[in-house]
Amino acid sequence: MSAALTLARSYGVAVAFADLGDWGAHALLSEYDPAIPEIRLNARHARRLSGAERARFVALAVGHELYHHREAIGEIPALRDRAARESAAVRYANALLERPA
Repeated sequence: MSAALTLARSYGVAVAFADLGDWGAHALLSEYDPAIPEIRLNARHARRLSGAERARFVALAVGHELYHHREAIGEIPALRDRAARESAAVRYANALLERPA
């Protein structure tokens, strides 16, 4: 299990595959719903990946959305600029990918 999935479990955040719809040229890979809390991964995208690619996708997507969960629960401050928030989420996901599970 990836460090991101282990961390999601420790936060009590559910992770599920779901059909996130058709977004045209730019697919929505994942989304976070703070009301549940739940991270939904794009099942359409995951089906196109091999086993190793799928595992990497899951780890990065969950890590990315966990950054937003941490913002939502006040563990880290939410950056004002959306692009800065998204960049920070990508960096956080990559750091989790390098961390042992």
